[in-house]
Formats: sequence, C-alpha cells, structure tokens
Amino acid sequence: MIDIKDLRANPQKYIDGARKKQMEMEGSIKTILSLDADALKLGQELQDIRTQQNAASKDIAKLKGPEKQAAIDSMGQLKARAKELGDQAAAVEPQLAALLMQVPQPPDSDVPEGRDAGDNVVLRHWNSPWFDTSKSFEENKGFKPKGHIELGQALGLVDFERGVKMAGSRSYVLTGAGMRLHQAVLRFAFDFMVNEQGFTPVSVPVLVREEMMVGTGFFPFGKEQAYEVGEKTRGGGYDLYLTGTGEVGLMGLHAGDILDEATLPRKYITVSTCFRREAGAAGKDTAGLYRIHQFDKCEQVVLCRADEQESRQWHRTMIGYVEQILQRLELPYRLLQCCTGDLGPKNADMIDVETWMPSRGPTAPDSTPQGEYGETHSASRLYDYQCRRLDLRYRASADKKVLPCHSLNNTVVASPRILIPIMELYQNENGTITVPGVLRPHMGGLERIG
Repeated sequence: MIDIKDLRANPQKYIDGARKKQMEMEGSIKTILSLDADALKLGQELQDIRTQQNAASKDIAKLKGPEKQAAIDSMGQLKARAKELGDQAAAVEPQLAALLMQVPQPPDSDVPEGRDAGDNVVLRHWNSPWFDTSKSFEENKGFKPKGHIELGQALGLVDFERGVKMAGSRSYVLTGAGMRLHQAVLRFAFDFMVNEQGFTPVSVPVLVREEMMVGTGFFPFGKEQAYEVGEKTRGGGYDLYLTGTGEVGLMGLHAGDILDEATLPRKYITVSTCFRREAGAAGKDTAGLYRIHQFDKCEQVVLCRADEQESRQWHRTMIGYVEQILQRLELPYRLLQCCTGDLGPKNADMIDVETWMPSRGPTAPDSTPQGEYGETHSASRLYDYQCRRLDLRYRASADKKVLPCHSLNNTVVASPRILIPIMELYQNENGTITVPGVLRPHMGGLERIG
C-alpha cells in the first residue's frame, strides 16, 4: 500500500506511475483524494466535538438549576452529532482503504519504460566453461539434443501420465533419480543460503488467510491465479488460499510487529510447496515441467531499514546469490531488467534471471530446437509497499520513531523448472545425464543418471 501522505502531496506521481505500468488510475486517485478529504474533515470535526464535550463536562459539575439542564441538553446534542460523524467516517474508511489497496507502487525512475516483457532489457549474460549459447547444442557437445520430456521418460525420472491421471493437466510425478535430483538442487540452494550467506531458515504455512495475500500484494491483483479453499461454505469462519510463493509466509511472519532497528536486516529463507492456477496460460508451455500447477521453491526475503540505497544494495546482493548458485551449477543464464509494464503492481523494480534451455525456442529445418532462455528466477525491490499493508514496522534506534520496513524477495531456486536446463545441458550422447558436481553430495555421490 502506498503512503497516503505522499499521495496527497504528489498525486501526479502515482497517476504517471500507474500509466507506466499500463494501468489507468487517474479516476480512482481522484476518488481517493476526495474520500480522504472527507475523512480528514470528519475527523477534525469529531475532534472539535470531543474537545467541546470535555470542556462541557467540567462545567456541568459547577452549574445548577436550568443552566445545568441546558448544559446537559447541549451535551446530548454533541453526543448525537459525534455518533453521526462516527457513522459517516465508518462508511468512508472501508471505501478509502479498498481503493488505496489498488494503487500500484510507482516504478523507480531508472526502470526503462515499456509495455510488456517484450520491452525488457538484457543486462548481462554468463556462459559455462563448456557451453557457449552463441553456438548450437550440437556445436557445443557434438550431438543433437533431446528435450527434458524425452530424457525424463526414457530414464524414468518423471511420469506425466500418472500425474495427469491423479491431478489433471500440468501435473507430473517425479520418480527415482528425478525426485533425488529435485531434492538435491533444493537442498544445495538451501544450504548455500543458510551456511554461506547466514540466512535464517524458516518453515511457513502454504495455506493462509486472505489478509496475508492482501498484505503481500498478491490480492486484489492476481487473485485469479490463487487456489481458494472455501471454508466459509463448510461452516468455517474464513476462506483460505494456497500460496504461490514462500514470500507470503516469510512476510506474514512479522505482520503487525514493531521490530528493533538493531535486529535489521532480517534475512529469511524457506523451502515450500507453491501452487499457481496459471489462469490465462492455456495452450502455453502445456507440456513438460516448465509451466505447472505445483512446484517447490527455495525463497529468500530480506527486511531492512527504510532507506532506498540500502534497499538497492540488498537487491544487487540477492541477485548475486542467484548468480553464484547458477555458476556453481554451470548453467548459462542472463539477467533481464524488467520494464515498467512488466513489473506488476507491487514492485518498484524487478530483475528476471533466465537460464538456457536447449529444448526451447525456434526449430531448425530438421526440427531440432535451437535453444532459448527461460525464466527461472525473479528478484523484486518493493520498498515499504508490502510492509505498510502488513503493518510491519521498526523502531529507529536514534529517535525511537516508528517506520515501515523495506522488503525484498528473490527466488533462490525453483524446481522442477530448474531441472529442465540441468537435464538438457548435462545430457550425454548415450542418453545418460551427468549429475552436476555440486549436487553429487546431496545424491549419495551419484555421478551419472542412466
């Protein structure tokens, strides 16, 4: 949620910021300012009446006879007016709060303007010592590649048919070494963040109240992507939602809290199962492990002081962790600066990391895929947007002022999508798959699958 004081002072900043994100908010912002003015006026009049009530109550004790009765009657009128004003304020506040929840965070001024992901800008790329993405797979490895679907089925790593039988489209079952590889990459990433980067490991609920989804900015925008568990219709007090990222639980951990500045930054890491409906994605990446309804993700969240430069530095640092992970896995990748139209409502800035996947992209005349980058990570800088919604604050050490924290999040690794480049890039001509060296300790020393 944006700062209403800043909106009052700079409404055009938010109107222009929304337009850069391909959202039209001018009418809503004018309504917000009108309701806000009404709320302020009601609040001031209510305060004036309470001041009069306090003064009158002291005078009544000193009065007698008709004067006292007149004062009592006047107090009754003040009380009735106070109730009237309170009722009016109670009607305005939810309207104002609902509209404020819909105002997107303006993008940072250095984020390039654009309509959608097609306008994102490549920042840099990295190739592994043994695979150059400017060359074809065959030029790199001497044979034509198989896709992860073919490899997975031939080696007994994944069973799509049984997954679909049990859970419908975009479902799968990892089996044997496929499940071991999935667990290994998650554990490798988790241990790296805990043991080497000092993040605090936390388990989080994946079934949460609506307030947590609203507080983290996934609702009201994006509600169609979440699975809803309708507990109200079964006699429960509230509905629940399956989370699409561990970020929701990690941010909700301190909802309503006031932290001490000395305890910041808070660095949290979790591994959780994630659920996404993929609404609107029909016909896109329907086969394989790229776009699925259920997956596991190692997610990092940082809570820091309300300082833009500190937030920017943490953003760079968190992206650096991901680059180290991918470089140790020796997977070629590139960093994309997301343009304003691809940021979503809650982000001030976002960097996507895409990993090279040989089975994607256009095909050669012989139907061999030429390879293409596919998104595997996303790092977001949100400033105080989520923390205001969650009422997550800290008390400054110097002046004891209470301020909303800043928050950032980034995927450390999400699987089984990351298994696509691992399986495809590490495949051998004889149909086997070499296990990346950093994953072998988590697979009992296994060097090759197949």
